Amino acid sequence: MKSHELLRAVFDETSPKTIAAELGLSVSMVYKWAEPPKDGSGAANPLDRVAALMRCTNDRRVVEWLCARVDGFFVENPDIGKARNYAVVPATNRIVQEFADMLSVIASAALDNNVSPGEANKIRARWEDLKSVTENFVNCCERGNFRPITEKSA
Repeated sequence: MKSHELLRAVFDETSPKTIAAELGLSVSMVYKWAEPPKDGSGAANPLDRVAALMRCTNDRRVVEWLCARVDGFFVENPDIGKARNYAVVPATNRIVQEFADMLSVIASAALDNNVSPGEANKIRARWEDLKSVTENFVNCCERGNFRPITEKSA
């Protein structure tokens, strides 16, 4: 789906007038976002601008921040090659090791029966890593190809 098509669907649920008022923009500007881009004219919509920001920075923190703002989490799709590799055991070992690493960070932080802000940040970082590895594992299960996991472990 193209960004302007998505915005057109969003406008079916939320009035462009409401969006314009909330963002301090003209209604016509908001309506332009739902139009297909023309050769060099028209208004770049916010979705295309975020995509361009991602392309030029190649910094996934942008989309991670956006996902966090809506109580979500960004998980990058694994690069599934054409070759098939059914090495389930190494893939399973990796996810178990990631979980063990997270538990180790939690146990270390809880030793003094108190979790400092720095320790909470370390726990959060390990949790985010575990979620990514787990999503990657599930994706590989669905596709029957564990090459992306086994290659990262090597």
